[in-house]
Amino acid sequence: MMRKIIRGFNSFVYEIDQLSRFSAKMVMSIFGRPIYLADTMEQMYLIGVGSLFLVALTGIFAGQGLALQFSMELADFGSKNYLGRILTLAIVRELGPVLTGLMIAARVAAGITAEIGSMKSSHQLDALQAFGVDPIRKLATPRLLALIVMVPVLTVISDVIAIVGGWIIAVFISNITSTTYISAVNARLTFGNVFIGLLKPFVFAFIIAFVACYKGFTTKGGTKGVGRSTNESVVIASISILIVNFIITKVVFSWLKGYL
Repeated sequence: MMRKIIRGFNSFVYEIDQLSRFSAKMVMSIFGRPIYLADTMEQMYLIGVGSLFLVALTGIFAGQGLALQFSMELADFGSKNYLGRILTLAIVRELGPVLTGLMIAARVAAGITAEIGSMKSSHQLDALQAFGVDPIRKLATPRLLALIVMVPVLTVISDVIAIVGGWIIAVFISNITSTTYISAVNARLTFGNVFIGLLKPFVFAFIIAFVACYKGFTTKGGTKGVGRSTNESVVIASISILIVNFIITKVVFSWLKGYL
């Protein structure tokens, strides 16, 4: 039993080391040449437009669900006018970035790992190297850049849609005036809250790109290995997002307490 624990720990440390080295190569490749602009734009379209409907659908129902529950609780205290403030805090700080990150991790990380893993299994990565093309710069870097741009953009869209969903519940179910709701929302769109809401998806983009590309490049075992790597990619990226979300919240709250 002890040997299995030690072996598992050693394997975990080794994977973390390899992932860190691979991630460093991805970051360094951003600043080198050649720059595959066409590939980057293609990935931005696939990630951004391809995930837009999923993110919008998640945002609208998450916002309405939260607003409905908050309004019922606040009504007991005669404080329904605070619905916009509480909803904005919940969405901008937490729900918007985390839900968007998890949705993109589920959809995009799986696709990236499966695509690169299939290329690895069919020796296409070896062919790229034979022609003098760096596979990391050609395949991983465009996806990293696309995620860095599109994850924050999709998060903002999700936040806006969720707040609009909350407005629908506030006006048509909770009988709160639009002016009251919008004023409460504007009151909580402070620098600190917006900063946290944009910092998290920026960090999540790196996590998704690092994990998905690493799992794709290290796929072994043919088609069965591709499926296993895809599953591991989604699970690891999702768990990492939840862990990092807590760390960012804890650290940034202590730094920006006066701006929240």
